[in-house]
Amino acid sequence: MIKVRNIHKAFGDNPILRGIDLTVAKGQVVVILGPSGSGKTTLLRCLNGLELPQQGSIDFDGAEPLHIDFSRKISKADMLALRRKSGMVFQQYNLFPHKTALQNVMEGPLVVQKRPEATVRAEAQALLAKVGLADKADLYPFQLSGGQQQRVGIARAMAIAPELMLFDEPTSALDPELVQGVLQTMKALAEDGWTMVVVTHEIQFARDVADHVVLMDGGVIVEQGSPEAMFQNPQQALTRSFLRQIQH
Repeated sequence: MIKVRNIHKAFGDNPILRGIDLTVAKGQVVVILGPSGSGKTTLLRCLNGLELPQQGSIDFDGAEPLHIDFSRKISKADMLALRRKSGMVFQQYNLFPHKTALQNVMEGPLVVQKRPEATVRAEAQALLAKVGLADKADLYPFQLSGGQQQRVGIARAMAIAPELMLFDEPTSALDPELVQGVLQTMKALAEDGWTMVVVTHEIQFARDVADHVVLMDGGVIVEQGSPEAMFQNPQQALTRSFLRQIQH
């Protein structure tokens, strides 16, 4: 289980997150919705240490528990541990252009985790097969479609065996005909029991796959609940207004 408590993040005098509380159970898929500028991406980046909040805490339970209190100086060891807990899939695929799909997936386990190359190669090949790209292992990013590059990005994030998978608008940069391939890959991960936090505007994905839906606006959580509750009977006027806009 991951517990996020009272996360505050500002850039200069501009507050972005204003006291975020969120609990994610093991194996749960949490979808975060909200208008642009609501703080969704910043929250994801705080969850894996790409951004450092000024206040709040993150707790990972499990075999190797971790507690991060952002109001105090964080050790390098704890920061590295936080980043190893989660794998991030970005809007833009961020693949190394000079490396093949297989080499991109192998990079983290080889360079960061210092694991044996033969083992890493076999695992990377299996991950590419899992995302439907077994036959693309030796191709470079420029030889792949956007959807294929994004699926390599998903395999790369999985390669470090994180406890939490983070997806930041993973289909927003894709042509419409490529979106479903990425969403189907994410759905398969959910069915396999991966713990996931997904920022997206794909309402049907949220309906079909999410266990819990969160609506953010203005750096706070406006409303949260099951997909059924959020989409069929939202309690807040802001939620109703946002869902009307995005669905039409």
